[in-house]
Amino acid sequence: MPRTLSSMKILTIFIAYPLAAFLVCAAFAALCIVKRKILPGVAATIWAGYGYYEYLMHTRVLCTGECNIRVDLLLIYPLLLLISVWAAVSSLRRARK
Repeated sequence: MPRTLSSMKILTIFIAYPLAAFLVCAAFAALCIVKRKILPGVAATIWAGYGYYEYLMHTRVLCTGECNIRVDLLLIYPLLLLISVWAAVSSLRRARK
């Protein structure tokens, strides 16, 4: 299995436990406050939006039928990975003098 598919498979935990996305949101919000950078705040906002969206999917508000094939995740997961890695790397990098 290619590495990108295995990392996306890890994200499927948020389908079963959508409120877990708010833990990631809280981590990025804390990083935003501690490092005083905007990008982790953007990542926290995106993760909060995804958590709310996934919760609505989980409770069948947005999907009344069988939602076994989630084509929306083909777009959402790579974006979540991209913004998360970008925010983490930019926040943990030392400032140049």
